[in-house]
Amino acid sequence: MSFVKLSAMFDVMAHKNRFYPSTVCSAVIPGCCLVLLFACPRCVADKTPPAASVVDRTFIAVHDGTEQKYVVITPEGLIPDQPVSIIIALHGHGSDRWQFVRQPRGECRATRDVAATYGMLLVSPDYRAKTSWMGPAAEADVVQIIRALKQQFDVSHVIICGGSMGGTAALTFAALHPELIDGVVSLNGTANLVEYEGFQVAITASYGGSKKEVPEEYRKRSAEFSPEKFSMPLAATTGGRDNVVPADSVLRLVSRIAGRNPNVLSIHRPDGGHSTNYADTKQALGFVIAARVLSPAANR
Repeated sequence: MSFVKLSAMFDVMAHKNRFYPSTVCSAVIPGCCLVLLFACPRCVADKTPPAASVVDRTFIAVHDGTEQKYVVITPEGLIPDQPVSIIIALHGHGSDRWQFVRQPRGECRATRDVAATYGMLLVSPDYRAKTSWMGPAAEADVVQIIRALKQQFDVSHVIICGGSMGGTAALTFAALHPELIDGVVSLNGTANLVEYEGFQVAITASYGGSKKEVPEEYRKRSAEFSPEKFSMPLAATTGGRDNVVPADSVLRLVSRIAGRNPNVLSIHRPDGGHSTNYADTKQALGFVIAARVLSPAANR
């Protein structure tokens, strides 16, 4: 697809949706591994399809009128009028929309490769970088982005994922807006912000107050209290030695959801810390995509 056609496609209804193009540049995302689902992690040579382009987008947030940004990686061979699925990748604390686009770490590289392999759009928002924690403003931005993308593309499925703060945010957003999400992948996140004690200055600013000042805000953004909202496929990775975002709340959530939802995958590494490797990330994403995007039964 040419950059001219791509730019024109993005600008359809741009004025109506208050979205404006910022930068268009070429990019090629190299492949690395082919994950074998439900098998021990091992790498196999794989030539992942390259991306057609990277588009950095600017929009005016309906929530508060501020200028916000997100990046879209478009797969090669995308046909504008054909259905396409989306992976929304949420960055971690202290980072921004470029983390999943540029960083070589396993979580980011695997997410890019999976999106390219399955011909999916990869969308990476700032969502009020750098310390979002999916507060009200970030939540509103992601809703706005999804709605705009659905008007610009024939979107068939939306998968939301993220690491650390992003893994937490993916769970939070899915619990708040299950009608917008078809699958969730949480990498080293927390499902309980009532009990979580990390990054309290940032979370207080994002949520509009402390746990004592706005307790309901923390509760409603804690996915553990809304297991019934997770009828979509869910995959979560956790580390037993993760002292940054402890695994306990996500393990409890997964256990509760698994009792009513057969499409749940938990990858727990007892000796793991606060990161997810390339193979586990691909397995988690592949599980959700197979259960929702590729499953004939799920799409009936």
